[in-house]
Amino acid sequence: MSSTLFRTKKVEQSILDTEEPEHALKKSLSALDLTVFGVGVIIGTGIFVYTGSVAKTTAGPAISLSFVAAGVVCALAALCYAEFASTVPVAGSAYTFSYASIGELPAWIIGWDLVLEFALGTAVVAVGWSGYFRSFLVNNIGWHVPEVMGGRDGASGFGFDLFAALLVLVLTAVLVIGMKLSARVTQVVVAIKLVVVFIVIIAGAFIVDTANYHPYIPRSESAAAGGSLKAPLIQLMFGWAPSNFGVMGVFTGASIVFFAFIGFDVVATAAEETRNPQRDMPRGIIGSLFICTVLYVAVSIVVTGMQKYRELSVQAPLAEAFKATGHPWYAGVISFGATIGLITVCMILLLGQTRVFFAMSRDGLLPRFFSHTHPRFRTPYRPTILLGVIIAVVAGFTSLRTLGELVNIGTLFAFIVVAISVIILRRTRPDLHRAFRTPWVPVIPILSVCASLWLMLNLPAETWLRFAIWMVIGFLVYFLYGRTHSRLARDGETAVGEVTRPPNDGTP
Repeated sequence: MSSTLFRTKKVEQSILDTEEPEHALKKSLSALDLTVFGVGVIIGTGIFVYTGSVAKTTAGPAISLSFVAAGVVCALAALCYAEFASTVPVAGSAYTFSYASIGELPAWIIGWDLVLEFALGTAVVAVGWSGYFRSFLVNNIGWHVPEVMGGRDGASGFGFDLFAALLVLVLTAVLVIGMKLSARVTQVVVAIKLVVVFIVIIAGAFIVDTANYHPYIPRSESAAAGGSLKAPLIQLMFGWAPSNFGVMGVFTGASIVFFAFIGFDVVATAAEETRNPQRDMPRGIIGSLFICTVLYVAVSIVVTGMQKYRELSVQAPLAEAFKATGHPWYAGVISFGATIGLITVCMILLLGQTRVFFAMSRDGLLPRFFSHTHPRFRTPYRPTILLGVIIAVVAGFTSLRTLGELVNIGTLFAFIVVAISVIILRRTRPDLHRAFRTPWVPVIPILSVCASLWLMLNLPAETWLRFAIWMVIGFLVYFLYGRTHSRLARDGETAVGEVTRPPNDGTP
């Protein structure tokens, strides 16, 4: 039985599956499209919120170093993702990579993890966008949205966030119509978002008071001790409490601002829809991460120079910093940019989830009904519609604030699996053509595993508990359905890694 749990799907078989007419995705994306997707999903609430909250409570002006540290962790993972995405240009990202290297059960686990990560991320961003949009309606149009339509009603405990649900449904329609339309929408929105970010950097640079940078690394302060599930797991395990400020505060801040980088791995889910994935996937993944890291560092330097870090707003640091320096007009522009920018974050997270779900269904681990593409648009319309409706309902009825960190732990877990997969596939399939090779293997993947695990240990214990519960549910689904319905099981695989091409009869 253990051999069936770790049976691998050959890379060649994965690529052949993408050529089946009823299960093939349209190849329409370029390196520019991929880079825009990456920038579109990374630059969101992180740049508009975390710059202030982390600087004020954890790192001080040295938050710029926290962004650098978090960017390095993501860069290590990006190098591993780039090798896999160019070698195995198939939808599914880390799920597909682990299926080709570690085995079916680990692939299912990571796929189940990614479904949660992207679904929860989409819902959380949709709710956040709804808040910005309602504020925009009030401040600029004077229309107060009925409380029952703005989420949970404080009096009755009931409410439906209509705008969050509508946003998800509209983006679902855009994704069904086609990837090229999605790319065009993303390009327009990302352009607006980048203009706003550059306004912050350029305009803010003229308002900087260098006295606000002193001390650049404030004196260390011990974080409040605690033994509850809200405490970081590393504190409960070893009694080590992360500190605020000081050198260690920089790294504590890195574990927090890592949220701002979540999403660059979504680029890998679009590998199958890229015209030249061997060349363009590494460019899109690494390029988008580099651009966003530079922008994050620049914005954090400007904001902490405009206003003393102790005085920064936690909710809207960029806008409030401009207001505090006598420039309210810029604050309005920033709020507009945040509202527009969250649209692409929501859409690309939804895109990533549907591609992982599609890949899992094509492999038989989920019902094959969802693996058929639209006859005209060549998009996975069935899982897109299903997941879009579910997420719209969840976003409408739930605030999800307490579950936001699940997105983080899911991403870090995926980073670890991909890094390990690179090492394994290098040993088991050294013959594969790799258009991009992760340098210094196994050093880089091992560093990626260690860095990701360190950030995971800094997350609250209750986040680990929720994550474990979701994984237990995933194990049940796999053993009750996926293990026996897997295409490898259906095709009568007799040994690990030995697969045969199924007949292309068009049956689900």
